[in-house]
This record gives sequence, C-alpha cells and structure tokens, in this order.
Amino acid sequence: MKLVKNIGLAVFLCCFAIFLCLPFMGTYRLTSQQFESVVSDSAHRAALAPNMQAMFDKSYANNFNFLADYGQALDKTNQQFKDKEAWVKVIHTDYALPLAKISARGFVKEHIQTLFYICFIISSLGGLIYFIADLFLQKKGDTQHKQVFKSGITNRGISAIVFAVFLIAFYILLYQAPAYLSNWVLMVDPLSIKLTGSQASQWFLYGFMYCLVMLVMGLKMLIKHRHSNYQLVRTVSVIFFQVAFAFMIPNILTLLQLPSADLKNIWPLDYTFFFDYHLNDLLSAGLLGYWMLGWGIFLIVVGVPVMVYFFGKRWYCSWVCGCGGLAETFGDPFRHLSDKSIKSWKIERYLVHGVLLFAVVMTVAVLYTFFTGSSTLLGINTYGIRQVYAFAIGFIFAGAVGTGFYPLMGNRVWCRFGCPLAAYLGIVQRFKSRYRITTNGGQCISCGNCSTYCEMGIDVRAYAQRGENIIRASCVGCGICAEVCPRGVLKLENGPENNRFENQLNLIRAKNEV
Repeated sequence: MKLVKNIGLAVFLCCFAIFLCLPFMGTYRLTSQQFESVVSDSAHRAALAPNMQAMFDKSYANNFNFLADYGQALDKTNQQFKDKEAWVKVIHTDYALPLAKISARGFVKEHIQTLFYICFIISSLGGLIYFIADLFLQKKGDTQHKQVFKSGITNRGISAIVFAVFLIAFYILLYQAPAYLSNWVLMVDPLSIKLTGSQASQWFLYGFMYCLVMLVMGLKMLIKHRHSNYQLVRTVSVIFFQVAFAFMIPNILTLLQLPSADLKNIWPLDYTFFFDYHLNDLLSAGLLGYWMLGWGIFLIVVGVPVMVYFFGKRWYCSWVCGCGGLAETFGDPFRHLSDKSIKSWKIERYLVHGVLLFAVVMTVAVLYTFFTGSSTLLGINTYGIRQVYAFAIGFIFAGAVGTGFYPLMGNRVWCRFGCPLAAYLGIVQRFKSRYRITTNGGQCISCGNCSTYCEMGIDVRAYAQRGENIIRASCVGCGICAEVCPRGVLKLENGPENNRFENQLNLIRAKNEV
C-alpha cells in the first residue's frame, strides 16, 4: 500500500509541475485581424491601433514580453487622453487576457486537450490514489489527522509557507493580472464553449478548478469519515451545491443568454447583489430576472432567520456555502491550526462584525445611487466605497488571505474573521435558535481532541469540562468535535429553544446554593 501511495504522489507532483510550467511556455504573435476581432469597440480600436502597430506580426518568446509591450501601448494611449483631459475616452476594458489567448502559438495551443487531461484529470487521479492509500486503512472512529504536528505542511513548516505563498500569488494574478495565466485559461476553452457558448475567462478557470479541488478533496473526506453518516451527507451536500448551483447552473444560464446567478449565494456574502449593473440585468430579464431578485431578497429577510432558528448556521456554512465547502474539503488538513486563545476570539468578534457593518454601509450607499442617480452620499463617492470593499474584502480578505492562509491560520480564516454572512447567521444563532451542542461533563477525560480540531477556534473542551451547552455565534456545526471525542461527550442537537441555556443555569444555581 505504501508503494501505491508513493506512485499516486509521484503522478500528482509530475502533473502539477507541468501545470506550473505552462505559463512560461509557448510563443506569441498577434495579427491586425486578431486585434480587431478582440477589440470590438470601434473607439478603443481606433485609439489603440496606432500604438500597437509595432506588435502586429511580431514574434514573442513568452507572454511576459508580449504583455509588457501591450501595457506600454495601452498606457501611451490613455496618457494621450489624460493630457487632453478627455477622461471619458480612457480605456478601462482589460483586453490583455483575450489578446494573449488569441495570439498564443506553439506547444500549449497545439496540445490543449492533452494538457487538460494531464493537468486536471490525471493529476486528480494521482491525488486520489495517494489519499485512498493513506486513508483507507484507517480503523473505525480513527478520524483524527495522523502526524499533523510532525508534518511541515500541516504544522507551519517551510512547505506550508511555500504553499501559502503559491495560493496567495495565484489569487493576486487571478484578480489583478489574469493575462499571465492565459495558458491555463486556454486549457479550459473547449469546456467553456460547451457550457457557455463562449471562450473561457479567468473566472471560468477559477470556477472549474474550485469544483475539481472540492471533488477530489471531498472524496478524501468521504473515505476518511466513511463511518459517520452526518459527515457523509454534509460533504456530499456542499459538493453538490458548489458544482450544481455555483458552476453548472450559472454557466448554463449564460449559454441560454439569461442572467447568470448563483442561487445559493446570499447577501452580504454576495456583496454585488444590489449593485446597479446587477439590478439592471435582473430587471431587464423579464419574469426570470424579477424572480431571481425576489428569491435573493427572500433568502436575506426570511430564509436566513427561519433556517437558522431551526437548524443553526450549519445549514448554510457547513451544508451549502462554497467558501465553507472549500474549507471543509481542501482546507481540512489545516483545521487544527485555528487559534483558540481569548485574544483571537476578541479580534474575531470585532473584525467579522466590522465587515458586516461595512457591507451594510456600502449597500445603503449603492442603493442610494441606484434610486436617486446621485453618486455622492454625505459628500462621499458611493462608487469609491464599493471599490474599496471589493478590493479590501472581496479580493484581499476573502480571496488572497481567506484561502492563502489555510496552511498558516487554519481553514476557516475568512469564515471566522471576515464573512459578513457568517456574522449575520451567527447573530441569529446566538440569540434565536434551537441549535446547540450538548455536553456530558461527567464523561469528559480532557483529551483535548475537540478543541484541537475545532476549525472555528472554540475551546470546546472548556465547555465540556463544565458540562455546558456550546452556544457560540461562530460555531458552524461541522460536527468534527463530536466525532473525534472518544467518550461521546458531545452531541449536535436541535431542541426546544428555552432549554438551550439549561445546563448553564443549573450550574449557576448550584454554585449559589453552595
């Protein structure tokens, strides 16, 4: 079995190495006809063409030089307008990625399908072989991570730091400079054309990789927790909602030329829901658009509080949410790295509710602009507010930090410290919900497994030792604490709301009597 495990690892690493080399491979040559087909705006085309003449039919050894020349041509074009104070003519459309894709030549362009199978399919099979060999011999109930504090990748070693740097760099390039990943995007073009009817963007690549990673790591979770029905159903649920609702349905809607939407994404996590362009798209789409708008508002106002009341925030954070799904699958090996200190808990409370407040203020501002047409509110530019939110929260916090810090701070960094929807769900769960984790203090042996593997940084053992029900706004109900407990002390329950604090009240009464 060890040999099989090593073979799987070798296959994965070889395929991953090829994947990492692809951005540096291939040659590039742009023709005037290709330029005209990409830059469809006649004004942009007329402005850019004179400054890009030197690029036409010129061969480039890599896309770095190609993009450098394009960047200079674009800057020169926009500078001409700025000097004349003709700001409305400045080109904000990013043509870099489609120009890099259409001008690609050589090995990558000629072997797209082969590279797709190597980098995505064969690499996934190699990873699965490795995981199956490593996990399939686990004994029933043995769900703790083996050697997690002895492996560098799962204990903040050099390999963990390198992995974190890679993830952060990937998100930075994806959001800010996707043209440098053009060869990766090329590989998913055939799939994108079948699903959406158009060539792939960096977001299609991201969505596809997101689903693929969740599928592979989700299968690992299914094998690892194969003796727990709760974990099996929960894992299948988050994979289904991600693949079907976040990837397939939006792309099929795009193919049908209908408004694309992730129907499980809820404001304020979906912070663009009330943006003017999104509202205009929905309102112009007829009955379907109005239904999507009504569905989104229904989830915010009715769906969230009702579902949290009956099932706690776990119905979304652990069963539906794509961010939570990635954390539970791809991020599972790092769950023990979450900080359980009181200081961390205080930072968490201020930070996550601060982001929620920021999201509310931003939404009020953009709705004010939508209904009044004024771009300023109390002297503040509303477009500036949403740009700051999109960059600081959407890109930096949710993307680069939220996922990039898995190997350093655990798998729920974004969910715990930044997600405004988690904050909203948590407020309802804390004060108006039937959900709780009950404890049996007399059975607790203080092994610490529950606290160690709590991804939300809750010191579960402290509650268990006192025999208190665990009622925390941050708890996402993943159930791992109950699964790793050797004595069955912990149990996830949905009971009468008035009994949630019964254990705590009994303890207080007992102390007062003494």
